[in-house]
Amino acid sequence: MRNRRYLDQRLKLHHLRVAEAITNQRSLLKAASVLAVSQPALTKTLQEVEEILGQRLFDRLPRGMRPTEAGGVFVQTARRILAELRRLDDELERIADPAGGAVALGALPVAASGVLPGALSRLKRSHAGIRIQLQQGRTEELLPLLAAGDLDLIVGRLYEPALADGFQREPLWEEPISILAHSAHPIFGLDAVTLDALRRYDLVLPTVSQRVGQEIDFLLDLLGLEQASSLRASSYGFIREMLHATDLISVMPRLMMAGDLLRGTLRVVPLPVPAPPRPAGLILPRKRALPPAAQAFVEALRAHVREIGERGITAITGDDGRAGKSDRTREDGTP
Repeated sequence: MRNRRYLDQRLKLHHLRVAEAITNQRSLLKAASVLAVSQPALTKTLQEVEEILGQRLFDRLPRGMRPTEAGGVFVQTARRILAELRRLDDELERIADPAGGAVALGALPVAASGVLPGALSRLKRSHAGIRIQLQQGRTEELLPLLAAGDLDLIVGRLYEPALADGFQREPLWEEPISILAHSAHPIFGLDAVTLDALRRYDLVLPTVSQRVGQEIDFLLDLLGLEQASSLRASSYGFIREMLHATDLISVMPRLMMAGDLLRGTLRVVPLPVPAPPRPAGLILPRKRALPPAAQAFVEALRAHVREIGERGITAITGDDGRAGKSDRTREDGTP
């Protein structure tokens, strides 16, 4: 008969926080800094929890700490418990202040600069007391946070997972790779935009993730646009200013500049060149209901996306639940 560990009586919350911090930081020193404790104190707490569990939780490597199999199981449970406590805190605050609450959003870069500002502005008008916690990152960085309960949902490009991962993906709009220019650009005065006309203008291009970069390069190669003399920048603000102030053109996911497209200061060059579909929308946990604040955000996002679709800027999800096609760079977003 195995010995009982009596974990419910012996484990404390700081044991869970220490294990989570070491896993996240991969270093005792960095974890101690995050938790605002000394490294000897953190090491003592780790020894305590390993003694309680009767298992070694981390392997000490030359370049940091790596969870053992037991450590991985323990940290996974610790994250769920800490996430539930955070949700309890939010729920109690919602009861105390029914108009408040918080939503923890994960956002991919294009969505963060594109549809999210308009959706959050709409949310603030209807639910001024809701607090927003936003974390931007790549899909592979955000999914573990969604699984652990640190995020309520993720907004952005819906990449097909290599393996089933247990998350619900709901397409709401398309993020086609498009050609953008300021609304008074000479190219819009032509009877028809030709490839030769397009090649007369220099480019300003975003420095983006590898996957988006490959899709941009594909369209550039298809059009025969010269990249050697192009400007490249990681700052969307810089690209935006260059598009407004010069006759440079850009190739990027169209909704990266959603606000300017809605205001009419930027336009999509209506060149009928095939572009692969790029569905975007929500990634949601299957077994966890959204808190009221997150539900309010989703309603605001849907309303904002509907406005974008009604303005002809991009395709939105059809009634059949599939994302509408947007396989051309035409200004109205239709095939």
